[in-house]
Amino acid sequence: MRVPFSLEYFPPKTEEGVGRLHTTHLNFSRFMPDYCSVTYGAGGTTRHRTLQVVTQLQGSVPVAPHLSCIGDTRESLRRLLQHYQQLGIKRLIALRGDLPSGQVGLGELPYAVDLVKFIRSEFQEDFHIEVAAYPEVHPQAENAFTDLQHFILKVQAGAHSAITQYFYNADAYWNFCEQLQRHGCNVPIIPGIMPITNASNLLRFSDSCGAEIPRWLRRQLAAYADDQESIRRLGEEVVGRLCEQLLQQGAPALHFYTMNLFQPTASLLQHLGVQPQ
Repeated sequence: MRVPFSLEYFPPKTEEGVGRLHTTHLNFSRFMPDYCSVTYGAGGTTRHRTLQVVTQLQGSVPVAPHLSCIGDTRESLRRLLQHYQQLGIKRLIALRGDLPSGQVGLGELPYAVDLVKFIRSEFQEDFHIEVAAYPEVHPQAENAFTDLQHFILKVQAGAHSAITQYFYNADAYWNFCEQLQRHGCNVPIIPGIMPITNASNLLRFSDSCGAEIPRWLRRQLAAYADDQESIRRLGEEVVGRLCEQLLQQGAPALHFYTMNLFQPTASLLQHLGVQPQ
């Protein structure tokens, strides 16, 4: 059985980093991903680099640019979307994004739902729109109910599917999907998968983005301290088992946060039986 999956990259800051990403992308292309996405910095701070990477990678593997709206204008976003349209881009990841440090004002489209409405009104069905989902609740949400309602509004505005924040507790994902179904919201919800490679970085980032690290996993990572090989093996086992469980129980696909690294995600793909062509 083929495993449907996609990948996420971030735009490197140096030409050397861009070269490494091209090599990584070439290696991943042999696994035949459905598409790869490219992130977009707070308030469009990486817009030039995101556009550069999207332009360079667009080819046999479709590319899906991230696009955030906070602090931006309709005209600026319209020009960027027209450019993507000319490049043959068919899929977008539509996000609110974060305000750059020191910037005041949310811009003309302050929330992701506003961006989805704008894309739909300007480009109708020219783009497949994916949005973000938070099975463990967005860290800035008032509560779980309002977070769910905000997500449903994005779907009603025209989003076709969603990618979740990463998680290590499959029950959170299935509970989120069940709640959406009870509200008549049935778009595909793609689990976001974060390989475990560096314990301290993972713990720090998870605390800031609201992704829960189960207590048993935190304690096991702490026990390994700086033993990177043991952390790598544990991560492959834990995340590999999570991926298997999600697919067996009906998740429509998997989206891997690669951090521009090849081997951690490639090992998970091979664990799932996906082999390079």
